[in-house]
Amino acid sequence: MTLPRLIGINHVALEVDSIEDALAFYGQFFDLRLRGVAPGMAFIDMGDQFLALSEDREQGPDDSRHFGLVVDDKDAVRSALIEAEVEIEPGPRLDFRDPWGNRVEIVDYRDIQFTKAPTVLDGMGLDLTKRPSALDQLREKGLL
Repeated sequence: MTLPRLIGINHVALEVDSIEDALAFYGQFFDLRLRGVAPGMAFIDMGDQFLALSEDREQGPDDSRHFGLVVDDKDAVRSALIEAEVEIEPGPRLDFRDPWGNRVEIVDYRDIQFTKAPTVLDGMGLDLTKRPSALDQLREKGLL
């Protein structure tokens, strides 16, 4: 039997206390576009993926577990976090915690292997070019 291959992530779901508060918090740092809303849920569009916000958090802060959000300008996110006085986690990465304890890592699209199809980037109104180190990683895997 051949096992199915993992090919991506459709969405990540975050538990928050309030959808309204979470949209206001994340809206300070990102250009949010809603894909939809439902009772106790909001779906933030990321082209061919989405971030789901789910109301009624039941667990405490995540100490080690985190997820990475890919952005078109990591430095702009860092500046917005500093301006909003959001504490950036120590270390070489750009990590922060939202008010509900979710740990978020910010990565720049130009620096990583993760690649959106050109039609998706175009539909999102983005014109991004990978940096040489990311292109090298893609070549090493035969993906470029």
